Amino acid sequence: MISCTLHTPSIPHFPKLSQTPNTSSTTGNGIATTIPKEKNSHTLSSSSTSSSCNAQGWNFLQRAAAMALDAMESALVAREREVPLPKTADPGVQIAGNFAPVLEQPVRLNLPVTGKIPECIQGVYVRNGANPLFEPVAGHHFFDGDGMVHAVKFNDGSASYACRFTETQRFVQERALGRPVFPKAIGELHGHSGIARLLLFYARGLLGLVDHSHGTGVANAGLVYFNGRLLAMSEDDLPYHVRVTPSGDLKTVGRYNFGDQLRTSMIAHPKLDPVSGDLFALSYDVIQKPYLKYFRFSPCGEKSLDVEIPLAEPTMMHDFAITERFLIVPDQQVVFKLPEMIRGGSPVVYDKNKMSRFGVLNKFASDASGITWVEAPDCFCFHLWNAWEESESDEIVVIGSCMTPPDSIFNECDDELKSVLSEIRLNLKTGKSYRRPIIMHDADQMNLEAGMVNRNKLGRKTRFAYLAIAEPWPKVSGFAKVDLSSGKVKKHIYGDQKYGGEPLFLPRDGNSEVEDDGYILAFVHDEKAWKSELQIVNAMNLQLEASIELPSRVPYGFHGTFMSAEDLANQV
Repeated sequence: MISCTLHTPSIPHFPKLSQTPNTSSTTGNGIATTIPKEKNSHTLSSSSTSSSCNAQGWNFLQRAAAMALDAMESALVAREREVPLPKTADPGVQIAGNFAPVLEQPVRLNLPVTGKIPECIQGVYVRNGANPLFEPVAGHHFFDGDGMVHAVKFNDGSASYACRFTETQRFVQERALGRPVFPKAIGELHGHSGIARLLLFYARGLLGLVDHSHGTGVANAGLVYFNGRLLAMSEDDLPYHVRVTPSGDLKTVGRYNFGDQLRTSMIAHPKLDPVSGDLFALSYDVIQKPYLKYFRFSPCGEKSLDVEIPLAEPTMMHDFAITERFLIVPDQQVVFKLPEMIRGGSPVVYDKNKMSRFGVLNKFASDASGITWVEAPDCFCFHLWNAWEESESDEIVVIGSCMTPPDSIFNECDDELKSVLSEIRLNLKTGKSYRRPIIMHDADQMNLEAGMVNRNKLGRKTRFAYLAIAEPWPKVSGFAKVDLSSGKVKKHIYGDQKYGGEPLFLPRDGNSEVEDDGYILAFVHDEKAWKSELQIVNAMNLQLEASIELPSRVPYGFHGTFMSAEDLANQV
């Protein structure tokens, strides 16, 4: 049993100016903590500096307005600090320990390797994560941090490392101002103070103090390589194009709208069909209809028309699935109710009276008239790992991790979080569903969250899934290789006080007929030695093939992908 909030308080590790002795600090919640020194790092810029002191080119009225708005915000922060923050919004909890941010690192070549890097691994492993540029002054959720991509480049048995911020419009403006001014979607936008923050933000926009016309997203969640571009994504904005340089460094090219074809946000988990090469995606809106749109891109990047999928209310839709012929849309019980902020609550709400369901639509449909909805009671999957069709039974099989309580990532609660790997069968004839845990015995159950199947078989029947063992939540002590047919599990545990994140499966050969013929790549942090490494594990026998010592700490993060040497050469 594990706590349903992100994690319990520990020591926050913020970058420091120099190697100085440990110093005492106080969180925005008034809790005294100790901030240890970090090697090769510096103090985050003060987030209390008045924006009017840092702006260039403002006229007198803008400077006066900025000072007035800053004073209002300071009063708001002082008021917020009078009330304890929930764990899901307390920066002393959310970005403590190895969840804390790090500095950018330029390319470091010829990293120490224990074991041998398999010859077939040529290219770059990239992983996204949340890494706030500034120390929070108020509420902060782990998902709120600025996007940072970590890259390990492989070349003939040697490895290099670099990490860089994705320079979103939000990041660039806040860096220039020297403080955070964009609202944090989860940590700050709740209750009356959340409404006040929105009003302050839009007032700054109207006065020309900030520009929110080019997006407000953080690009910290997903990564996909498509049509010559590595795209960094979060579901609150367009993707950002990031280029990997020949040396293995990372450079933000800019916000990417697919040649002026995409005008709305795109969720962080688009699906790349391994056979057709098409990229499928969703976009949801929390304010106005249509609340959900579906679209796709051809292999050369040509966008389809939007398909508006009718929903009665805006719904949290972090992920979806595809099969050979169909799109699988989860319409679940976590919804957005903005009026809850007026009543002092969170706009992200678990609606226990809503019936969860899955929509099944032809992937190449031009409208949603042919969608079939199949009810799936009390089912909430934050991630879906795969789906496929079984023609003999007219069923769609969906593989996902069913999470309870459904809103526990976003809202503090007393119940214990569980994330159960499940098979959900959607019968297209009867309109009914059946769900079962894939690991059958309660004694063998574990929380499985973050992972993948062999992406060369996405949308087709797969035997294995590789998933993070999220215990003790939210840390990841290892990964599990799960046989989806038998429920048998093999584990790779990182070691004493070693924790990681999403395991990435990399096929040894894209043409191999053996599904598990490949390697697992995972960043691992040793909380005792306070060092990070990249482990390479044989996916067939779960033996450690190589460990690459990294020159700096890699915080726990989100999702990644692998770009082959050919992908690197073909970048736009």
